[in-house]
Amino acid sequence: MTGGGGGAGQAQGANPGFARGRRLRSTPALRRLTAQTRVAPADLVLPVFVKEGIDAPVPIGSMPGVVQHTQDSLRKAAHEAAEAGVGGLMLFGIPSGKDPVGSQADAADGVVNVALQHLRADLGDELVLMADLCLCEYTDHGHCGVVTPARGGFRGQGGELVVDNDPTLDRYAAVAIAQAQAGAHLVAPSGMMDGQVAAIRAGLDGAALTEVPILAYAAKYASGFYGPFREAAEGAPQFGDRSTYQMDPPNADEALREVAQDLAEGADAVMVKPALPYLDIVARVAEAVQVPVSAYQVSGEYAMVEAAAANGWVDRERAILETLVAIRRAGAGQVLTYWAVEAARLLTR
Repeated sequence: MTGGGGGAGQAQGANPGFARGRRLRSTPALRRLTAQTRVAPADLVLPVFVKEGIDAPVPIGSMPGVVQHTQDSLRKAAHEAAEAGVGGLMLFGIPSGKDPVGSQADAADGVVNVALQHLRADLGDELVLMADLCLCEYTDHGHCGVVTPARGGFRGQGGELVVDNDPTLDRYAAVAIAQAQAGAHLVAPSGMMDGQVAAIRAGLDGAALTEVPILAYAAKYASGFYGPFREAAEGAPQFGDRSTYQMDPPNADEALREVAQDLAEGADAVMVKPALPYLDIVARVAEAVQVPVSAYQVSGEYAMVEAAAANGWVDRERAILETLVAIRRAGAGQVLTYWAVEAARLLTR
């Protein structure tokens, strides 16, 4: 080694084979050309809330920029989503009346079913109308299924009450039929009941709705990131929690079993929820299956970025797009995100 502190640098500079990763990062055009992961507006799905009995949109305090829609404001929002090139909408409903079995979920005049009729008439097949299929927004107890007294020594979430799997399947099948008849392009069961996809597929097929696909929330975890959603959908459990039917966060192999079961029962596509805390699950599922894989960027993920941005702690637009890239990079083909319309516009500006 010769004298002078720059010897190593000089030797590297003289070597024509010395790798310089920065060469392909030097301009925005080069970075765009060599990007390995891309997000397009059509990859995004906008979750929306429609509430019965209101005459103006109601802001959701924990989710700045998100509202509970009226039927009219939802139709306007749907048109804006279509114009931005968003791939679809996922509808959640808040009825004015609730009961133990969530009867408004499959009522012809139920809030989501009316919304589906309007949106299908307005938009036709311009974007994909997805209906979240669950009972938590419709039941007076806030759980995702029918609640019955515990039996066989099993103690449920309410001590003497349990969310009863099999009676819930009959309800899910009825809701699926109602949503499809109202205009849903696909139904998306999210309740995590065992056998839900098989029951829904049988119900749809029996009603001559064989062409309606099922997007199964196949790996839905009992997450702490759902808090703001419970304000938005007004569906928090009135006792206990959902840990007896949603997945336990430490478990990864179980997610693959749940996905495999849903596919065996007839699911056409699968979803992982939440997204960012479970990118490893998204990646494992995407590698294991040959059907579309979605990931849901849930309310808590949205609220954290919005809160940090409001405090000047992160660059809001960069954070939004970076999180979406991360979810797509992990393997999700479609991302459900409350930023769908805004992100679509950012991606095409």
